[in-house]
Amino acid sequence: MSTSASFPTTRLRRLRYNPAVRELVRETRLSTKSLVLPLFARAGKNVRQPIGSMPPHCQLSVDLIGEEAKEAQKLGLGGVILFGIPAEKDPLGKDSYCESGIVQQAVKAAKDAAPDLLVITDVCFCEYTSHGHCGVVDDHTGRPDVNNDATLELLGKQALSHAQAGADMVAPSGMMDGMVGAIRNSLDGRGFEHLPIMSYAAKYSSAFYGPFREAAESTPQFGDRRAYQMDPAAGADQALREVELDLAEGADIIMVKPALAYLDIIRRVNERFPGVPIAAYNVSGEYSMVKAAAEKGWIDERAIALETLTAIQRAGAGIILTYWAKQVAAWIHP
Repeated sequence: MSTSASFPTTRLRRLRYNPAVRELVRETRLSTKSLVLPLFARAGKNVRQPIGSMPPHCQLSVDLIGEEAKEAQKLGLGGVILFGIPAEKDPLGKDSYCESGIVQQAVKAAKDAAPDLLVITDVCFCEYTSHGHCGVVDDHTGRPDVNNDATLELLGKQALSHAQAGADMVAPSGMMDGMVGAIRNSLDGRGFEHLPIMSYAAKYSSAFYGPFREAAESTPQFGDRRAYQMDPAAGADQALREVELDLAEGADIIMVKPALAYLDIIRRVNERFPGVPIAAYNVSGEYSMVKAAAEKGWIDERAIALETLTAIQRAGAGIILTYWAKQVAAWIHP
C-alpha cells in the first residue's frame, strides 16, 4: 500500500527495527566501570552472615572482604564502598576512628587482595554508635539530639584513619553541616590533599533505607534522622543549596541518595553544576523490592535492574552505587 505524499520522511522506527542499529545509536550505555559495590564488614573469621532482606548479600568478615575485593577487581567494577559493623558499640562510635577498627581492617584486606581496585569508605557513625545516630548525641536542648558541631571533629578523625589505612576515597554520609570542610581540613593537614571526597550532599530521610539498617545494624534506638537528613518533600532548590555548600567546602564528587525517587534531583544537580561528577545510590529498598517481586515471579529481575540503572544514568549520574553491581557485570559480560 502506498503512503500518502504528506507522510513525514522521518520515521524514528527505522532506528529501532534492527537490533544492531538500536545498539549503535544508544545514548546511555551502562559500564561496569561506573558501578560501585557496597560491602559490609564485621568481626570474626570466615563469617558470611546473610542479610535476609537483601539476598544474596551478606555481612562479611575481613578475610572474606578481601575475596570480594578480588572478585570486584576481576569483574572490572568501578570500586567498592565499605561499611563496618564493630564487635562493640559505644555512644561516640570510637571503633570508627580506631586504627584497628573494623573498616580500617577491611580497607587493608581489600587493598592487599586487590591493589588496583578503588576502595571507598563510608564516613559516618550510625553503624558504630550504641544509639544508632549519625553523630554525638546530647540533650542540651531538653531532648536527645545529634550535636552537629561536636560531631565534625570526630568525622575528621574517622576520615583520616580511613586514609591512613589505605582508602582511596572517603564518602561522608551523615548530612552534618560543615562535614566536608572538617574532613578536608583533617586530610589536608596530614598530607592527604590528593584524597577525594564523595559527599552524600543530597541525602533524604527516606523509607527506602529499611533493608540497609538490617545490613549495617544501624537502626536508631530512639527518634529518627529527619532532623539532619533532607525532607523528601523539600524543594529541589534546597538540594542544590546543599550541593553548592559541599562543593565550596571541597567535595570532589556529589551524591544524591536515594536514586529512583529522586531522578529529578539528579537531573537538576547535573544541569546546575556541569562538569561535577555525580553519583547516585541505588539504595537497599529499591533493590529489595525488585528482588522480592522477582522471587514471586511477578517481574523479570534482570530487565528491571538494567532499566533502573539506565534511568539513573540517563538522569545524569555517572557513578552508581548498587547492590546489583556484580550481577550487572555478569549480564554485560557473560
